[in-house]
Amino acid sequence: MKILIVDDEQMALEDAKDVAEKVQPEAEIFGVNTCSRALEIAEREKPDVALLDIEMPGMNGLELAKRLKEIYDSINIIFVTAYSEYALEAFSVYASGYLMKPLQKEKLKHAFENLRYPVTYKKGILRVQCFGNFEVFYKDEPVAFARNKAKELFAYLVDRKGASVNTAELCSILWEDSVKSEKNRHYLRNLVADLKKALHECKADDVFLYKRNQFAIDPEKIECDYYHFLRHDVAAINSYHGEYMKQYSWAEFSIPQLENLS
Repeated sequence: MKILIVDDEQMALEDAKDVAEKVQPEAEIFGVNTCSRALEIAEREKPDVALLDIEMPGMNGLELAKRLKEIYDSINIIFVTAYSEYALEAFSVYASGYLMKPLQKEKLKHAFENLRYPVTYKKGILRVQCFGNFEVFYKDEPVAFARNKAKELFAYLVDRKGASVNTAELCSILWEDSVKSEKNRHYLRNLVADLKKALHECKADDVFLYKRNQFAIDPEKIECDYYHFLRHDVAAINSYHGEYMKQYSWAEFSIPQLENLS
């Protein structure tokens, strides 16, 4: 779970982080004291829950909640405030909770147990990041690949969006200078084994589709910013800043399509 905490008062921010860590010890927590920084993190991280103060300079917590939902409409908003008079307006943005300061562990725990959009990890669902560097996550932890080339193999299959590729094409992509090398063909078999092992450890065996000399992935079995972008998802479009799988030179050929859709 990813939790964003926003409060302009540093002491209140630290208190909220401490309580949140006790309630969700495995969560990744982002604590900030400005709305602008909160929006930057939301664009990049897509937090599951946001704990927001209401009375803040400039943009207040209610306005921030609306902006956060524009970025990620399934974010759970929990207001943490010293003022009770905003409660009715808070629920107009479909908040999952309205808690009074000082934040109490049991009340926050109850709010997490009753989120409007429950945070669950579906079996075999991977989160794939294509914008910026290519990364793969399972339960918000990076997936470990035995070899970097196995990760690049998976990246290329993601880029192909479910289309099948053969051994010759993969070799030409992974080893540009030796397309017909038997050594590389043998090495590719090892990479396929590495990829299958990494996906198996994430309970995502069904993501990788393969038969003799044909390799692909099932796009429906992953969460991917690139795929959401192609479906015109606003949050995904906003998260694209001109960089796509930037560690791989072959990925440059997909950038014109992204630029045309931006």
